[in-house]
Amino acid sequence: MASAADLQFVTLGLGAEVFAVPVSHVREILDYQAPFAIPDGPSYLMGLTDVRGRGTPTIDLRMKLGLPAIPPDGATRILVLDVPLEDRELSLGLIADRVIEVVAFSEAQIEAAPDIGVPWRSEYIRGVVRRENGGFVVIFDLARLLTSQDAAALSQAA
Repeated sequence: MASAADLQFVTLGLGAEVFAVPVSHVREILDYQAPFAIPDGPSYLMGLTDVRGRGTPTIDLRMKLGLPAIPPDGATRILVLDVPLEDRELSLGLIADRVIEVVAFSEAQIEAAPDIGVPWRSEYIRGVVRRENGGFVVIFDLARLLTSQDAAALSQAA
């Protein structure tokens, strides 16, 4: 059972890798629907997704992290997030291969982000948690995942 000091995260998968975002930033999780394309956006900006009557900029997390694109399937989900930036909160859809579960981690379980030359840049990473099966869960720092240029492009798209 989770203690009051534990932090809650939604885990998501990209291929064999497992990532996590804080539950507090997840507004909802949607079945995949093709976003409405926007011309001249960054390559990872797939377009706008209708979220309760609002156009929400939606990015392909694989492409943002430099991973190869794959076609969506029945497990593909869009996580609708409220990302805290310095001057505002940005509504954003993240396309993930799959959503796994909600988990609780204590601060003591979260290790510093390693700088080991992994495919995603380590400044995106708040920390890592060791999994029981020997792997890791990589916790995103959502504000750092989006550069100021990204945030400006996504805000303009919305």
